[in-house]
Amino acid sequence: MDITPYVGPALRQLRERAEISQEELAFRAGLDRTYVSGIERGRRNPSLKSLQRVAEQLGKSLDEVFILARKLAEKGC
Repeated sequence: MDITPYVGPALRQLRERAEISQEELAFRAGLDRTYVSGIERGRRNPSLKSLQRVAEQLGKSLDEVFILARKLAEKGC
């Protein structure tokens, strides 16, 4: 199962649950807001390092992000 298209939506869900804006998340992770937006929309193909920085700022591990992405893929969201 390819979870690639679901990683961005998983990050969006986690960010929204944490009640953090894209701008705040980007600032905390040392990234540009438009880059975070692109990740969430599946327009960007981030490095593992960038994904890890974003996940860390959300208080999550990459494992947790990928597990949520897999759940979304299974639902077809």
